[in-house]
Parts: sequence; structure tokens; C-alpha cells
Amino acid sequence: MPYDDSAPQPESASSVSPDRPWFTRRSTLAVAIAAIAPLCLAGWVLVEVTTGAGADDGRPPAAAQPPAAPPSSQPRPQGSASASASASPSASASASASPGQSTAAAPAKGPLAGRTVVIDPGHNAGNFKHTSEIDKQVDIGTGRKECDTTGTTTNAGYLEADFTLDVSKRLGAILEAKGIKVVFTHQAPDRPFGPCIDERARIGNAANADAVVSVHADGVAEGNRGFHVILPAKVKGGAADTANIVGPSRELGERIAGNFTRTTGSAPSNYVGGGTGLVVRDDLGGLNLSTRPKVFIECGNMRDAKDAALLNSPEWREKAAQGIANGIVGFLGG
Repeated sequence: MPYDDSAPQPESASSVSPDRPWFTRRSTLAVAIAAIAPLCLAGWVLVEVTTGAGADDGRPPAAAQPPAAPPSSQPRPQGSASASASASPSASASASASPGQSTAAAPAKGPLAGRTVVIDPGHNAGNFKHTSEIDKQVDIGTGRKECDTTGTTTNAGYLEADFTLDVSKRLGAILEAKGIKVVFTHQAPDRPFGPCIDERARIGNAANADAVVSVHADGVAEGNRGFHVILPAKVKGGAADTANIVGPSRELGERIAGNFTRTTGSAPSNYVGGGTGLVVRDDLGGLNLSTRPKVFIECGNMRDAKDAALLNSPEWREKAAQGIANGIVGFLGG
């Protein structure tokens, strides 16, 4: 290091002042400062460690880590059957949600805040493992019918229950974004099978739903293509009385059918409904026992190769959910 002639030089013995008291006081002060300095430094270091304060070293503050999300799972079935498949709705989504409950809090505000829609995903992927339970007969007002069915599959084994669950989740997300409260009849794997068709109807009734939609896919012979919306017939018997819901259910169904065609590009069924995409039935417990406007939609035929290719496509399923949602929103006046 070069010599610094500006620094104070040490005093020689001859230049030391004879004023010893002053020298003693200065020495005492120096000793005191030397003793205090380490204590100040230690205190500053302690503050730095405990508070993270100090010079800006360019690092962002540490972020809190979110809690780990719980894992989920899923299952496979039997043949097909158009009538029985549409007769018993079922499906599902988050492992923690309970039947008849919304999966997420509806936004505080939105164009349709305060309205409630119940989504009924057809069947349950676990039904094929619980055939004795789902074969039990339940009262549907005009007679008795199986609690539920397994639903159908594509020829490659894609389950109707998996399809309906996927579309239902997408549909729920679209509706919740508009401020609508969404309630599912079930969300696999929240339950091993079902629910039964009469319980599905009760969930919609208990929610005082403004609209209920049961999502399905058909399972009939190759060459039969397209979607159709099933409307409740005027039925009275036992616990069933649809007189008050026939009119509004038809309006709901017409709106869904029109929007489904526009959004997905799919044509109305070429095998039922006379090209209208609308079918009236009196043998479905989910409709007979409902006291709220309700329809079923068969989104396509899983046993037809061309329809199956659409149903297998995530992009098409998103369009299907959007088309159903547009119909519901139009029905609700949004």
C-alpha cells in the first residue's frame, strides 16, 4: 500500500504533552469506545438476521409456500342401452366435494349472481363394481326403475361416466364465471356408485334450482348420429307431478338445443326427435320426480365412430359445455 502522508503520525516521546490528566481522559474514552463498538455491531447483526432489514441486495422477499393439494383418482363398465342410460343420470369431480354441494364459491357479483343451476353428470364410473346396489328398484312416480345404470362406452372403451364428468366440470366452470351458483348431484370419486335417480331429483329440488341439466351420451347402433335433448312429459302419479315444469323445461331444452348446434356444429339426432333435437319422455325418474325445470342432453352416440371421435376430443367437449352453458344463460335471462 502507498504511504499516506495525510494520516496522523505517531507522537514521539519528546512531543508528548505533559498534561497527563488530559491524556488519561482521552485514553479512557478510547477504551470505552472500543468496548462499546463490538456490542453495537452485534446488535445490528441480530436485527439483520431476525428482520431481514438492511441494504437492498436485489433479492425478493421469501414467498410463503402454498399447502400441497390432495391427490385424486378414478375407474370401468358394461354394455350400452339408450333408454336405460338416459333413464339414470350420474357423474362427478372433486374428491373433497359432497353431493349436492357447490365445488367453489360463486363470485360475489356477476350478471346472474344469485341464480342456482344443478348439474347432473350421468352415471358413475364406479357403478359397474356395484351392480347389485344400482339394480335395486326405486319409485319414479309412475312405476319403479333401477337406481342407476353403468352407462355406455365407445367401442374403444371410453366411459360415458368419464365423458359426462368432464363436460359437467367444464360447464360448471363457465357458469360460475358468470356468478351462478353451481351444485353437482355428485362428483366422483366422492361416492363409490350412484346416486340413484330419485336422489338426483331430490338434490335439484332441495337446491331450489333455477335450472337442472343432466349430461349424457347415447349408446345405440352405428350410423345413428347427433345430439338430442330430452324433455319431461306431463306426468302425475305417486310422487311425480310435472305439470308446473313442463313449460319452462321445454324452453330450457329449446335454448340448449339451438346453442348446442351453433357452438359444436353437431346436427340434431337423425334417429329420434324428427330432426328437432327434442324428445319428450315419461319414463325417466330424474325428470318425473323433479319440481324444477329440468332436461337431459344426450350429446352424441358413443357407438358411432364419427360421433365417438368428437366425444373423445377435449376441444369438442369444451364446445359442448359452452353450448349447454349458452342455452342455460339464455333461459335465465343473462
